[in-house]
Amino acid sequence: MSTPASVLDAAIAHAFTGLREGRESFAPKLTPHEVGTITSISTGIATVSGLPGVGFEELVRFPGGLLGIAFNVDEKEVGVVLLGDYEDLRAGDEVERTGRVTDVVVGEGLLGRVIDPLGRPLDDKGPVPGNERWPVERPAPAIMDREAVSVPLQTGIMVIDALVPVGRGQRELILGDRQSGKTAVAIDTILNQRGKNVLCVYCAICQRASAVAKAVARLRDGGAMDYTVVVVAEGNEAPGLAYITPYAATSIAEYFMEKGRDVLIVYDDLTHHARAYRELSLLLRRPPGREAFPGDIFYIHSRMLERSTHLSKERGGGSLTALPIIETEAQDISAYIPTNLISITDGQIYLSPTLFELGVLPAVDAGKSVSRVGGAAQREAYRSIAGDLKLAYSQFAELETFAKFGTRLDDSTRRIIDHGQRIRACFIQPESQPVAMAEQIGVLFALSVGLFDKVPLEKMAEGVRNLRGAAAKMPPEVAARLSTADKLSDADRKVILDIATLALAPLQPPPPPKPAAEPAPEKKPAGGPAPATKPAPAAKPGPAPKPASAAPPQKEPAMKPEATGKPADPPASAPQPAPPAKAADKPAP
Repeated sequence: MSTPASVLDAAIAHAFTGLREGRESFAPKLTPHEVGTITSISTGIATVSGLPGVGFEELVRFPGGLLGIAFNVDEKEVGVVLLGDYEDLRAGDEVERTGRVTDVVVGEGLLGRVIDPLGRPLDDKGPVPGNERWPVERPAPAIMDREAVSVPLQTGIMVIDALVPVGRGQRELILGDRQSGKTAVAIDTILNQRGKNVLCVYCAICQRASAVAKAVARLRDGGAMDYTVVVVAEGNEAPGLAYITPYAATSIAEYFMEKGRDVLIVYDDLTHHARAYRELSLLLRRPPGREAFPGDIFYIHSRMLERSTHLSKERGGGSLTALPIIETEAQDISAYIPTNLISITDGQIYLSPTLFELGVLPAVDAGKSVSRVGGAAQREAYRSIAGDLKLAYSQFAELETFAKFGTRLDDSTRRIIDHGQRIRACFIQPESQPVAMAEQIGVLFALSVGLFDKVPLEKMAEGVRNLRGAAAKMPPEVAARLSTADKLSDADRKVILDIATLALAPLQPPPPPKPAAEPAPEKKPAGGPAPATKPAPAAKPGPAPKPASAAPPQKEPAMKPEATGKPADPPASAPQPAPPAKAADKPAP
């Protein structure tokens, strides 16, 4: 019995020794914890006092877990932008600092998910996986870390890939009036990236919930959600959420770019983003400028779009291509926000309401659309085939206006108009049906050599379908050479020409028959009448002529010619006398 008692005493003594050592080594530390107080609340804005150490754009926490961004840091108070529903907040509630800036979750687990700017899920797939978080505001890559844009980003839209090419790492603006097809162009571009090793981020800013649901459904039906992340701030959300949405989406896209991936991001649209920032600035009593926008409205877009680039090989070689969307009013592309974005981006795609009303979809205006990267972001096969198409299409657009006035056109002008009408007909493309590169080159090659010029306009849609179907069966070795940087060889051109000619042959009218040779004139016997060189024109119906041998009846003239000096007019009812017969037609005596 003595042995167990000694063991128990030793264990108790050891436990107390540990407690005594822990008590002696414990040194309490005081952590400063700043707490402020809400002084006033307005639409999406709260004024807070008592946070002397808060930093610019630092997150603060309100009762109920609501977050806000310290936007105006003044001497005595702080203007905070609220990031959620603020109906339960009251003046006098406590506010505490978080010590971190606004961030968002990033990672591979976001692919196929629909989230809000704070990383909270909006779909029915449970919590968003991933523990890594990146700040929504990050500096753009340095100039020495970038490379020139040289790899094309195929949109699957023929008029864009041929006339306004987009490269990986480029910033291409899409602008036009509302309901002109801007979102459709962006969604079709995302759908065309399937199987091309390009990840996509679709950022919806202040869009209707029904419009966002429709866009997500189109992406899901097209199989694009497997490589797409959707970041949404609906129109009924707080303006602070709409403000940080494009920055959060850019951070998500940058995560994949830093991993060496090619990423496409769509901002739909930055007009609502600018209006949300204007609303916040006016509520924070910042001085307004042109169109009531604050003075730094240019900077909030430029610092975001500068993060889209093509990284050097030392940085992984990834790229981030941006397609910002802007809504114009009454086709005015010289307004404040559109001109800001035009000067920031590397080109623009303008969608014309006039072409949209004519049924030319997508309604891309080739005259006002431009890509400042140009042929550097285009395959050599495109450059060799579609080089003159934009000039021919622009000439057609100019001449078409004059042709509407009914002016007489010469043959060369008529040929330009006819060729331009067929170019426009080939560029008409249904929604959600991207065109593969081989099919595009087949159609463009047929346009450049004039094979479509003989196809009637009412059969152009059928001709394009036939040619696309035939080009899809192009020999694999020829189709593989189209995606390289080499020029098309004569053998490749002959293969494409044969395919196009065979596909369009049933729609072209048959050639006119050759005129038959005129028979030689028959010889007449001597003394007879000479043969007439041309057939006499058909005589007008009238009284039957009398035989030449019968003498015409004599009729007394109403007045003798000698008395008046003029021949008398025949009566109205009397038939006109036949012209005198030629010498060759007089009968023989």
